[in-house]
Amino acid sequence: MKIIKVKNQIEGAQIGFDIFKQALENDAKVFGLATGSTPIKLYEVLRNSDLDFSNSISINLDEYLGLSGDNPQSYRYFMTQQLFNQKPFQHSYVPDGVKTDTALATKEYDQIIDKHPIDLQLLGIGHNGHIGFNEPGTSFESKTHVVDLQPSTIEANARFFEKPEDVPTQAISMGIASVMSAKHILLMAYGESKAEAISKMINGPVTEEMPASILQKHNSVTIIVDEAAANKLN
Repeated sequence: MKIIKVKNQIEGAQIGFDIFKQALENDAKVFGLATGSTPIKLYEVLRNSDLDFSNSISINLDEYLGLSGDNPQSYRYFMTQQLFNQKPFQHSYVPDGVKTDTALATKEYDQIIDKHPIDLQLLGIGHNGHIGFNEPGTSFESKTHVVDLQPSTIEANARFFEKPEDVPTQAISMGIASVMSAKHILLMAYGESKAEAISKMINGPVTEEMPASILQKHNSVTIIVDEAAANKLN
């Protein structure tokens, strides 16, 4: 793992941008993308840049179950507003949150990933160590699947919804094995609330109770953290 400590999200976003730019220059074609508050500054830098993704493919990590792509709280909508409107890709894949046959939806998403191997995967990390929506206890061998979100994850996501009862309790998520198949992984984390997860991810045992710890087994991982998120590292 390569660990880069930054002062704030603005500096982290610039370093993240440099990694995306280098990937494009090295002929990367497929980018795994993440949502949530962590990558917002990075997406701002990307959409205001001169990088061209029109010949690239994006594959998003996850989507809430039950939300259509035009719902303002869906991850498809988030990506459209934060990046795709200004930086269109040749094709952008996001899990289908409203498909009735979820078994078919997960199977089809695995086929997309198999057809388009991910060159650079962007990740955040949850307070409990989840990556994507792969909660503690998720098998390291998992591929795309339906997830029951843990109460801590639901609580963390509640700030994006008007009422607590509106927060989805399930999601479709790329699996841990799918994430690990990427050639390079970029994980970003900011704030003291992420410090415990970052410490366990890097220094703790590799265990399914800390999903992000599997990244210790990947041969090309870059971690961008601010001082607060890094304050429990040795």
